Amino acid sequence: MSIHLDGFCDPAFVDVRRAFADNFSQRGEIGAGVSIFVDGKNVVNLWGGRTHWFRAKKWHENSLVNIYSGSKGITAICALRLVDQGLLDLDKPVAHYWPEFAKKGKGEIPVKWILNHKAGVSGVRRPLMGNDLYRWKKMSRSLASQSPWWEPGEKHGYHAASFGWIMGEIIKSITGKTVGEYLKQEICDPLGLDLHFGVAQDQHDRIAPIILPVAIPESKHTWNLLASGIKNPFGPTTSAILNPITIATGVNSKRWRNSELPAINAHSTAHALAKLYGVLARGGELGDYQLISDKTLDLAIDESSAGHDYVLKMDTRFSMGFMLNQSYKAGWFGDGKRSFGHNGAGGSFAFADPDAKIGFGYVMNRMGTHLLLDPRAQHLIEAVYRCL
Repeated sequence: MSIHLDGFCDPAFVDVRRAFADNFSQRGEIGAGVSIFVDGKNVVNLWGGRTHWFRAKKWHENSLVNIYSGSKGITAICALRLVDQGLLDLDKPVAHYWPEFAKKGKGEIPVKWILNHKAGVSGVRRPLMGNDLYRWKKMSRSLASQSPWWEPGEKHGYHAASFGWIMGEIIKSITGKTVGEYLKQEICDPLGLDLHFGVAQDQHDRIAPIILPVAIPESKHTWNLLASGIKNPFGPTTSAILNPITIATGVNSKRWRNSELPAINAHSTAHALAKLYGVLARGGELGDYQLISDKTLDLAIDESSAGHDYVLKMDTRFSMGFMLNQSYKAGWFGDGKRSFGHNGAGGSFAFADPDAKIGFGYVMNRMGTHLLLDPRAQHLIEAVYRCL
C-alpha cells in the first residue's frame, strides 16, 4: 500500500524517504513525522498518515505527540544549561537544592546520580492512586520520604518517572520556574521549537492521540521486564514503571496534556526534536545563541553508568541524562562513537551525533512493544547513515 508523504527531503537523503514510506507499508505505522538536521541544515522534514486509528484526520507539519521518556532528554538539556550558567553543580547533593530530599539516608546523593540513574530512588514503595501522578506535591514528597532501593552509587536502575519530579524540584529551587517554564523561556523561544511540557488548552486539537499497543510484545527485553514485574509486584521495576500506573491515568486525557511531568509527557514535533539535537550536534551553538558549551556537552557524551540495569533488567548505558548506544542492535542509533539521545516508550526517538553533526527526531502515534529502540526508528536511522 502506498502512502502519501508531505514535507521535503534533500535528494541526497531519498533513502530516508523510502524508509519512512516502508514504515507505513511494512511496519504498521499509523501517523508519524521524521526530521533530520546535518550541520545545521534541515535535510529531511517529512510527515504522513493520520492522527487517529479510525478517524481520517491527517497528520500535519505541526501535529504534536507525546514522546514519553524522550522527555528525560529534554529535562537533561535544561539541567546542563543550568550547569553552564553556573547555577547547578552536579556534584552537590540533591538536598542542597531540595532539603526535603535528605530524608531516609538520602542527604549525600549528588544530583549527577539522578541524571545517570544511580540514586536508587527509582520509584515509591507504597501503592499510589492513578491520579496521584498529577499531584506534584504528593509525588515529590513521596519520593523525598522514600528510602533508596539500593546503595546509591553502587549500581544503576532506570528512574522512569521519578527522574522528572526530582529534577523538577531542583530546577524550581534554582530558577523559581517549572521545567516547562524554563524550557520555554531559555530554549524553545530562542530556538523557535514547537516543544512543550504542559500544552495550552487551545493547542490540544494539534495533538495526535497515542494508540496503545494491542500486539504481543516482540522484544525479549520487554518479556523479561514483564516477567520481573510479575515475580516481584512490589519491587523496584514495578515501582518505577507502574506506581502509579501512567497508562491508566489517561495519556490522551486533557489532564495529562495540561500537566508537566518532566520525565514522561513532553509533546513535540519531529522537527523540534531534530533541531534541538542538531544544535547539540554542532557544539551547542546556533548563530549567536549558545545552548550549552563544548565542555558541558561532554557530560551528555561521556558514559556515566553502564551494565546491568536494576530496574529494566537488561544492560543499559547512560551519560548525564541521556541514553548512549547499547552493545546490541536493539539499542543502536548510528555509527557515531559520541552519539547520545533518548527514546520514548512505544517508538519515538531523538539523538545527536556530534561526529557527523546529525540531529535526528522521530515521533509517532502507534506505540510499539520494544523496550528500547523501535524497528521503525532503527530503519530510519540506518537509512540516514547510508546517505552520508
